[in-house]
Amino acid sequence: MRSDGPDDLPAPLAVHLGDFLDHLRLEGNRSQHTIRAYSTDIRSLLRHLEERNPEARITELDLDLLRSWLAGMVEAGAARTTLARRTSSARVFTAWLVRTHRLDTDPATRLVSPRPHRTLPAVLRDDQALQIMEAAESGARELDPVALRDRTIVELLYATGIRVGELCAVDLGDVDADRRVLRVVGKGDKERIVPYGAPAADALDAWLRHGRPHLARPSSGAALLLGKRGGRIDQRQVRSVVHEAVSSVPGAPDLAPHGLRHSAATHLLEGGADLRVVQEVLGHSSLATTQLYTHVSVARLRAAHEQAHPRS
Repeated sequence: MRSDGPDDLPAPLAVHLGDFLDHLRLEGNRSQHTIRAYSTDIRSLLRHLEERNPEARITELDLDLLRSWLAGMVEAGAARTTLARRTSSARVFTAWLVRTHRLDTDPATRLVSPRPHRTLPAVLRDDQALQIMEAAESGARELDPVALRDRTIVELLYATGIRVGELCAVDLGDVDADRRVLRVVGKGDKERIVPYGAPAADALDAWLRHGRPHLARPSSGAALLLGKRGGRIDQRQVRSVVHEAVSSVPGAPDLAPHGLRHSAATHLLEGGADLRVVQEVLGHSSLATTQLYTHVSVARLRAAHEQAHPRS
């Protein structure tokens, strides 16, 4: 039985959810995390349909039902981001129902999606980022394999701004040490080339020469970064490494790997990088997503001005 399956729904509704999830898997460009999110959202919608009418069929899914489903979440205090995501999931689901001739018309075309509040991400100051990298370098001076790996993790995440999943998936053949670039595969299986600087190159070289050979096993394959038992490192381990590295600097915000990505993007823009270049480095499909970091930069500039200027 599928762990994300529709086993808790009445059979007539469970069939549609199961077929929809199979459709998402066959598309091939959606992560397991995304499919689980769709499963959770649409199961919630179908449960609401069942609560309204235990004998309901999928043809009873209409605009009034969608609105009452969202209204119930509003009353329960759901965040705007949750409402926006569930509205999006419902639209994908009802469009699929129409394409597969399970509904005659799409009720979600008139559904208004609440705009999520875009909160500014926490980022490191330049000096905090430098201290974190220096602490990681200091810990790796004894050439302990794990310390060398951990330094490589924080250096590459900050140097490239890549996502934690992208970092975990990097293979040895994806590293071009001569040109100091990584080949990464991002969302939608889109490949991109990302540059990194001299400090990250030093960390990577030390890891490959003095660290990885000590952790590698016959089962390690081509994975660039390895866990203590020789397998490809996973995202949970990387998050632990980043949390420990950031906590070594007093006053630094408690960041996950994505916080290093935010910091890298912000520092690139503050250093004068073109917005579209940053978009390409980060692998954003929309420039609007990258523009969030311009707001971060402006907010930091305003805070510095208010703190330092006598007539702020």
